[in-house]
Amino acid sequence: MQIIKDFALRWRQGTQGRRYAMAGSDPKCPSTMDALIRGTLGQCPRCSHGRLLHHYLKIVDHCSTCGEPYGHFRPDDAAPWLTILIVGHITMPIVLALEQSFELAMWVELAVYLPFIVLLTLALLPRCKGVILAVMWATKAEGSEKI
Repeated sequence: MQIIKDFALRWRQGTQGRRYAMAGSDPKCPSTMDALIRGTLGQCPRCSHGRLLHHYLKIVDHCSTCGEPYGHFRPDDAAPWLTILIVGHITMPIVLALEQSFELAMWVELAVYLPFIVLLTLALLPRCKGVILAVMWATKAEGSEKI
């Protein structure tokens, strides 16, 4: 137990003077779960009034309400990766269940599965990007291109 206390004391001493947006003592900053929900909805993780994405997938430079900067975050391929993961976990059980239950013609399968997968992907991609941006904001993983 003493080791944990010593580590916590050294960590606090090593972080003196640093400023974190998600400080637990700051009543204005939301919890990480609130930030994730706001990011999923495409809202500013900090104030929930501004937009996080401009048009479809473009990140806004800063929140129009609270002024929190977001232009320096680089989610890169994390949002498409998360989208593919979710779409695959949703569609494959449905496809396998239908394959086991019915013997559909190939053209019927393609006519049903492809639009379903494409629409689900297009619907989830901005939400996944919002989640990734909210995680990056909450953990202060800003990257090397900070403005």
